[in-house]
Amino acid sequence: MDRFRMIFQYFQSNSESVMNGICGLLALASVKMYTSFDFSCPCLPQYNMVYGLGIMFVPPIILFLCGLILNRQSLVMLEEWRRPQGRRKKDLAVIRYMCSSIMQRAMVAPVVWIVVTLLDGKCLICAFSGSMDPEKFVGFANVSTVQVQQLLAKVPCKDDELMRNNTSRKAVSRYLRCWSQALGWSILLILIIAAFLARWLRPCFNQATLLQARHWSNYIDVEQKIFEETCCEHSRLFAHKCILHFFESMRQEIKLHSFSVPREGDGAEGEEDLLRGITDQDQVNKLLKTWYYEKPPLDVSQAAPRH
Repeated sequence: MDRFRMIFQYFQSNSESVMNGICGLLALASVKMYTSFDFSCPCLPQYNMVYGLGIMFVPPIILFLCGLILNRQSLVMLEEWRRPQGRRKKDLAVIRYMCSSIMQRAMVAPVVWIVVTLLDGKCLICAFSGSMDPEKFVGFANVSTVQVQQLLAKVPCKDDELMRNNTSRKAVSRYLRCWSQALGWSILLILIIAAFLARWLRPCFNQATLLQARHWSNYIDVEQKIFEETCCEHSRLFAHKCILHFFESMRQEIKLHSFSVPREGDGAEGEEDLLRGITDQDQVNKLLKTWYYEKPPLDVSQAAPRH
């Protein structure tokens, strides 16, 4: 139990580092998935673009959604945004900070996938080979329009019989691969420059607002974790008291079967204090409803001292 408690405390105090690690694993998984994926262009005019662009953009959408699902703060942010005002005001700056942090982490793996596919070039060749101008390549001269579309669609399929002896297939493939790699390196350069500027220009802005947003976003996450842990502890104690009460009420029947049943008060002197006087279902439901609709203000100076 102590080991699990230490693990829980580690995740509770290092949730940001854990999420960075998960984002890194998703990025590595996206690269591994692409390298192990058997890319097979259909080489048909009506399906090439759909297949090529689908491979380029559908997996990033899946990875983006996985990043949102694995990021616990996405649910915390939505709950904070949708919760009633109650006795605690909602700070839009904190919600914006949480949303920005979530989006940045969730976009890492999709961007890695798109950049890798562009640098490889297969998706772009498959998607846009049929859109090339045949007049730029001498190998497609003196060929009907229908045949030209079929030949251009088969450019990604180098083993096809129609393209084995076509001199322009490699030219079209190299042309599209150059554009694909140029686009991939451009996106990578833009992202690096944006990250550089965001990091080095951040001190030029109001750091107090950033620190406040970071502090309260971490507080909301930690508060939710501690509340859930406290609810689990109260549920365990409440269930224990209910079971003891059940066996106490069944004492006469159990005595007939010669079982020894401990009294309700034995070994449970401190449980009443831990239950905080919440001893029935209606009180528990009222407590949870009050927590949701009227969260207490963030002011511990008015808290009653414990005796």
